[in-house]
Amino acid sequence: MKRLFLAWVVAALVATGAGIAVLGLLGGSLGGTAAGRTMSDADVRAALAAATPPPSAQPRPSPSKATAAGQAKAFRTPGGTVVAACDAGLVKLRSWSPAQGYTTDDVDTESREKVTVEFESGERDVEVEIRCDGQDRPVMTSRR
Repeated sequence: MKRLFLAWVVAALVATGAGIAVLGLLGGSLGGTAAGRTMSDADVRAALAAATPPPSAQPRPSPSKATAAGQAKAFRTPGGTVVAACDAGLVKLRSWSPAQGYTTDDVDTESREKVTVEFESGERDVEVEIRCDGQDRPVMTSRR
């Protein structure tokens, strides 16, 4: 019984030693740095700059804020999110997404003076109505 235990201990030590040796040889390439060297802040910035395309010269508008006529605006409700835009006084739904636990019940995608999206979850309904203000910007006029 002692021999079996001693053989098991020797085998475990040999396997552990072999594993450590292999990881030591491959550790630098597995870690992604040369020879296990830690990257400096400058190295990290340079690597990120090389991997990230430069931002475009044109700033992108935030979908949650309308700053000019015709620009889309997101409306967040407990039932979900609706994105709409106005053009010549008519509102057009761009997209809608129900919140977790809700489904979309009724949607009209035609441009109109007002549009509605209904989200439901069991007994709870959330109806979003959107119109255009006098400056061709979408505004949520009701929500239940």
